[in-house]
Amino acid sequence: MTREGFVHDLQQMQDAILELGSMVDKALHQAVDALKRCDHYLAQYVIKNDKNINDKRYNIEEQVQMVLATQQPVAHDLRLILTMLFIATELERMGDHAKGIARICELIGEQPLTKPLIDIPKMAEKCSKMLNAALDAFLKEDVAAARTVGCLDDEVDLLYDQIYRDLLQLMLHDQQNVNSATYLIWVGHNLERFADRVVNICERIVFTATGEIQEIKGCIPEENGPQPISALMELEA
Repeated sequence: MTREGFVHDLQQMQDAILELGSMVDKALHQAVDALKRCDHYLAQYVIKNDKNINDKRYNIEEQVQMVLATQQPVAHDLRLILTMLFIATELERMGDHAKGIARICELIGEQPLTKPLIDIPKMAEKCSKMLNAALDAFLKEDVAAARTVGCLDDEVDLLYDQIYRDLLQLMLHDQQNVNSATYLIWVGHNLERFADRVVNICERIVFTATGEIQEIKGCIPEENGPQPISALMELEA
């Protein structure tokens, strides 16, 4: 295959990554919207549509395997291809978090929400902003832009901590709130993990451009206060 053909294949894989990212972003918005409106039909749609996200990831993996087998890329080209494989996996898992929120919507059923949904939609919007910023940084191989995503992750963590504390207080005040408050904590946890996976993607963008794997940290120094709840919880959704 000529260099032109190889570049064409890379472009196709990049386009597929962007399409997968768009699918995941849409699933996130739909899942949170379903929760806000108690729309169980929309929640079921998100759950069923997760198969399309999975299939898209597997298609990208097949493309990556074909290019690796036929082109044997090295240096930057190899890093880019490996990064696309990693991003596809992370995006598919982010889709799982959106599906998790939709499933929680179904679990809540017709129960009234423990508290109005204010911070959870804010978290979702910040997660979406992070995802789109990461995809743009990936397309441009913009190391500086990728690193700034860590600051947005701090904002998501702080919102999650606020949600956790508010719901914990409601549970302590009235045990009848335990089930519904726990469901909303699960939603917050899915969003927090969604944001963490975006940061993982940004670390791979830095790797593509520099050849070094570096941890992307937030903008809030740890010495400014105790670690947030999200940093202390070693949970996998």
